[in-house]
Amino acid sequence: MRAELVRLADPAKAQVLQRFFKTGKGQYGEGDVFIGVTVPQSRQVAVRHAGISLEDVKGLLYSKIHEERLVVLLILVQKSKADPEGVAQFYISNMSQVNNWDLVDLSAPRILGAYLEGRDRSILYRLAASGKLWERRIAIIATQHFIRKGDFVDALKISEMLLEDSHDLMHKAVGWMLREVGKRDLAAEDAFLQKHRKKMPRTALRYAIERFPEEKRRAYMA
Repeated sequence: MRAELVRLADPAKAQVLQRFFKTGKGQYGEGDVFIGVTVPQSRQVAVRHAGISLEDVKGLLYSKIHEERLVVLLILVQKSKADPEGVAQFYISNMSQVNNWDLVDLSAPRILGAYLEGRDRSILYRLAASGKLWERRIAIIATQHFIRKGDFVDALKISEMLLEDSHDLMHKAVGWMLREVGKRDLAAEDAFLQKHRKKMPRTALRYAIERFPEEKRRAYMA
């Protein structure tokens, strides 16, 4: 897997990705290393190596190279279909390595969210209260799985918990999940926004109302 990724690496793309994912000192992705492999290419590598064991894949998950962690998570998404509990427990135990927003977004709903359907979801509330940015993002993004099933309870409760979060990435995540709720039940999203819009970060509100008619968007932003 590593050899394939090295062959696909593009130094010019790597430089762009380093900037895009804020890997500089003091930024949210500080220390993350990119080699310049695209997501479609990473998906192809993951498909070719889907049979790798959890034991063997763990070393790659702890790599400093972003694309190696990405491929591992794509493989875990595939494996979770056959072994949702085993993969979810592995994911939870190694959550520290799900440490950039793209890694969270492609894995949390499909692995953790899917596993928690019909199960106790208290772990999401513990993660939402975490001092770690990526754990909080996992908590809200995992609810996308439930939203797609027409279940908005946890998404709305966790959104409320995170309304005063200080990080812009969380504002975007909350607004995104609220928008996803609104795609399926506009009244549910509208009720939440009417209750909380005065204290919502502007970014969260802007993301949440992105699909509203222009006149309604202006009213909310005012």
